[in-house]
Amino acid sequence: MNGAATPTIVLPASNAAAPGYRAYSRALLGMDAPAVTVETHLPGGLPSFTLVGLPETAVREARDRVRSAIQNCGLDFPAGRVVVNLAPADLVKEGARFDLAIAISILCATGQVPSERVSAFEFLGELGLFGEIRRVRGALCAALALRLENVSRQLVIPATNAVEASAHLGRRPLTARHLREVVDLLVTGREPEPLPPQASHEPIEPVIPLDDVIGQSTAKRALVVSAAGGHHLLFVGPPGTGKTMLAHRLASLLPRLSDAEALEVAAVYSAAGVAPPAPGVAPFREPHHSASTAAIAGGGSHAMPGEISLAHAGVLFLDELPHFRPSVLDLLREPLESRAITLARARYRTRFPARFQLVAAMNPCPAGRVCAPSACRCSPESVRRYQSRISGPLLDRIDLHVPVPGIPASALLGRERPGAPVAGIDHIQAARQRQLERQGTLNAELSATELRTVATLPEDARQLLEQAVERFSLSARSTHRLLRTSRTIADLADSNGVLREHVVEALGYRGVDWERSTGHRLN
Repeated sequence: MNGAATPTIVLPASNAAAPGYRAYSRALLGMDAPAVTVETHLPGGLPSFTLVGLPETAVREARDRVRSAIQNCGLDFPAGRVVVNLAPADLVKEGARFDLAIAISILCATGQVPSERVSAFEFLGELGLFGEIRRVRGALCAALALRLENVSRQLVIPATNAVEASAHLGRRPLTARHLREVVDLLVTGREPEPLPPQASHEPIEPVIPLDDVIGQSTAKRALVVSAAGGHHLLFVGPPGTGKTMLAHRLASLLPRLSDAEALEVAAVYSAAGVAPPAPGVAPFREPHHSASTAAIAGGGSHAMPGEISLAHAGVLFLDELPHFRPSVLDLLREPLESRAITLARARYRTRFPARFQLVAAMNPCPAGRVCAPSACRCSPESVRRYQSRISGPLLDRIDLHVPVPGIPASALLGRERPGAPVAGIDHIQAARQRQLERQGTLNAELSATELRTVATLPEDARQLLEQAVERFSLSARSTHRLLRTSRTIADLADSNGVLREHVVEALGYRGVDWERSTGHRLN
């Protein structure tokens, strides 16, 4: 001001030349893996280790793990002040996945590894006190994010994550078992030796043919229809009639997953930190009825996938359906329609896939074993309260409501002839292929507009359906699901059109609708 020259501020040379460098890593937010830059600054001063960048407790504890790992590997840890920043600062950092990147950044800042090579990699892994590198969640998610962003850097992950990441990426990522191996990679360029092939998935359970199930021809046929069209299914019957056994057969009727489906399933399981099913095998999840809302839908303090996402491209089986909390059951309503779930929390917002087939089983009344109309000890009010734990909107979203009655002793003891053979996996696969060639999706996922094109009805079938809708006050959603089921039954019959007999069979799979509208209990 007043024509005076602006004074020039000269920084001390020691501050301008303070040593430091950066390494790269990946956070985990649901199935996303945003990039994180690990910056190390050595300003000098009294010994201290400051970690900033919105780290949670497990990240802050990296100070002791990294210091011990570096020293126990025979490397030098800075004697003065160390400042490590995890950028971006507004992203919450969770878990011990940044340990390896923090250690490499410090070693680079002290000149023990060349900086020009560090920038060519991204590091992921938890460090033990003696330098071993331990497994982390979301290694596959990080590898997929790196490929999607088309970044030239290579990902270095724990050796115990190798099979998880390489099984679906077509090439084996760089892996390391010890901090020393990573230092050798950066100093000499020599890659660590890969581990021998290991199985990282759950073992395949033996498949029991559906024909081996005694009796229950209607329930077995419903399983075939469900598998062929991707329809949701509810079994209703007294205990001991085979509801759970039948539900477990559904996963074995589903065809193998495509490569894209298998990759998506593996990414969900990687984000959850659990072993995925065998490659190409549809998941089967069976949570207990005491499961919490977060366990079923996902979320919690960290963005973890729930059971509905772990069942993606497979089967979610809810046994003893009325014993689940109503709030837990009602949260299924949106994912059953949208085939995904968006978790919105104060600290994060993320989306998980949830394209699953719901299979549920329940008793018709609280008494369980004495459900026959002539012997049931339950009052009508107790039955109403028991069944009302399952909301009408949820029942509307279940395509097939199938009674599973008791099996006669003559059938159990082998005195009756077995029923007709049930359609096998080849028949189901052929029906699915018809759907994919015709509309590009399974019948259960058809929109209302597509239904008018692929499920046109002849006059006699139309009149029958109209009478059922009016008599039982079916909702528009129930009506559309009847049409989708009819279209699947027609595909199983290799029929180009939906005929009256196909509609008749589909109407037989809506027994809970009849019960709710007439007041009679389904037995």
